[in-house]
Amino acid sequence: MSTLKEFIEENNLAWQATFNNKTDKYAYGYRGSLIITPGAVLAADKQLPPKATATQVILVTDTDKIDFLACELSTLNFFEPFIERYKEVLSPDGLYILFVTDLDGDGKFEYEGFTFNAFSLDESSVWNELVDYADLSKGDLKKLTPTEKIDTIYEEIKSSALRLKDRTYDEIKELQGSNGKTLFGAV
Repeated sequence: MSTLKEFIEENNLAWQATFNNKTDKYAYGYRGSLIITPGAVLAADKQLPPKATATQVILVTDTDKIDFLACELSTLNFFEPFIERYKEVLSPDGLYILFVTDLDGDGKFEYEGFTFNAFSLDESSVWNELVDYADLSKGDLKKLTPTEKIDTIYEEIKSSALRLKDRTYDEIKELQGSNGKTLFGAV
């Protein structure tokens, strides 16, 4: 079986990656966006930007499956296409945290044998939310290298209690609202 990095590269799923390599502690780490629905191909060397992405992705693995994934979905409507695209590299034992901008509540749910922790995301970022849930200090992280930051976030978040109400996927869908992320400043 190919590695997770090969899966992402062979399927052209990386988008605006800021880190895409081995970390100090794990076989593979990724930060950036992951393509859910690619843009239309206009010519052999020209393609439109993706129609749907998982943004602010932080991903870690030591296997050929995703051990840890945290990301933002701008709408819950991207969830099912995301699962369809990535289910062969998801693990029933993985820690998956979704921050969804049009979700009006939080919950832990199972979908196709995988467990997801879903949070509403208004004005913050995935990174800031993970720092808070992991009970870390931004000052401590500031001194670390990019690989050390990814390793530290994963190490701390996997031992944190996320304290989410168990819900069904249908209950999560009922929490979907029309609100999106609040933008500040010039647009």
